[in-house]
Amino acid sequence: MTITETEGPMPDPWELVEGTDWTSLEHAYGSAEGALPMLAGLLGADPGTQARAMRCLEDPVHHQNTIYSATVPAALYVAAALQDPRTATVLPGREQGEYPLRAAMLDWMESVANAVGNDAEAIRERLGFSLERDPASVQIRTLRPALFQTVSPLLHDPDLAVREAAIAAAVSLLDASELVQHRATLIPLVHEVLAASAKRSYRSIAARGLRAWGEETRSLLAEENEDPWASGCSNEPPF
Repeated sequence: MTITETEGPMPDPWELVEGTDWTSLEHAYGSAEGALPMLAGLLGADPGTQARAMRCLEDPVHHQNTIYSATVPAALYVAAALQDPRTATVLPGREQGEYPLRAAMLDWMESVANAVGNDAEAIRERLGFSLERDPASVQIRTLRPALFQTVSPLLHDPDLAVREAAIAAAVSLLDASELVQHRATLIPLVHEVLAASAKRSYRSIAARGLRAWGEETRSLLAEENEDPWASGCSNEPPF
C-alpha cells in the first residue's frame, strides 16, 4: 500500500491568501484584517520576511494552539505553499540554528491538526465542551484530507528535518476517520524515523500516534514520562 493523493490539486497559494477576506476573520487579537501582508511574506524572496510570516502564523493566527476563524484559510494556504519552490529555503535565527522553512510550516500544521485531534476532543469532553460546537475546529477537521495530501509527498524528503516534521504532521492528521487506511503505511516511518528523532517533542508524537494505533510503545512511553528536568536544563520548551 502506498500513500496517494486524496483529492485533486491544491489551489495556488497566492490566490488563496490574496483571495481570502481576512477582514471578516478573527485571530487572537481580534480582526485578522492585517494578516494578508504578513502571511503573503511566506512566499517572499527574503528569509527574514518568511520568518516574520511564520511568527504571524504562530501568533496571533494560532496563538497558544487555539483554532480561530483565521486559522482555517491560513492552514490551507500553508498546505498549498509546501510544494511551492519559494518555500524551499532556510530560516535564520532559530534556537537550534538554521531550520528549513518547510519543516517550520509542517510543525505548524502538526500543531493545528493536534488541536482538533482525538486527544484534544477527549480533553474538551471531560471539561464539558465539544469540538463539534466550534465552527473553526470543524472546518479544520474537514480539511485534514486536503492537508494530508500536501504533507505526504514530504514523508521521504531527503532533508531529515523536513522528513521528521512531515511524519509528525501526518501522525496528527491521521486522527481523521477518512485517513485511517494510511496508518499502516506510516507506522514503519514513525518507528524508524520519528521515534529515533533527536527531538523529544517528535518522540512524544511518535509515542502518542503508535499508542493510539495499537502499536507497542513501552520504550517510548517510558522516555515520554521521564522528568525533563532530571538532568538539568532541557533543550526544548519549557527549557
